Amino acid sequence: MVDTHLVWHRTFPVARLKTKEITVKKNTLTAALVVLAGLSSVATRALAADKAEKADKKVSGAVLIPAADVKWSEVPGMTGVQIAPVDGDPSKGPSHFFLKFAGGFAAPLHHHTANHSGTVVAGTLALTVDGKEQKLPPGSFFAFTGKTKHMTRCEAGADCVLSMDARGKWDVVPEGEKGGAKK
Repeated sequence: MVDTHLVWHRTFPVARLKTKEITVKKNTLTAALVVLAGLSSVATRALAADKAEKADKKVSGAVLIPAADVKWSEVPGMTGVQIAPVDGDPSKGPSHFFLKFAGGFAAPLHHHTANHSGTVVAGTLALTVDGKEQKLPPGSFFAFTGKTKHMTRCEAGADCVLSMDARGKWDVVPEGEKGGAKK
């Protein structure tokens, strides 16, 4: 039996060379793509590592902030209220932050423009919505949407600490007044 493939290549050596050229080109292209993919992967990891380094406490897609590193600041114009942003900037848009109310603090009827939710971490928070007060001890959850009017109070004794998730710029808009104070 005659191998027509070999006969064809013996008869037409140029075709055999072109086949080898194509094979070499394919192998070269494959090698180049593998190298390019590897370089791309290394560059992506290097950029991600650089970004993580610059993001202070952000590592591998996580935000990790020990309690000792949480930075509290007074909220201007709101005696007894402190804020500690931990992800995002509450004054600019969606964010996660802690709020701390001194024991005995009370805020009159107000609303917030952004939908938000919170978890009571410490103290007992009293929220009044539609004239009904609800006391929320540590571990309790609350959420407000659509500029829901409410009053906020921290029971006397321990400070109230809240973990907040705001879906937009954080503000406090007193009812019956135009404008609002930022938290």
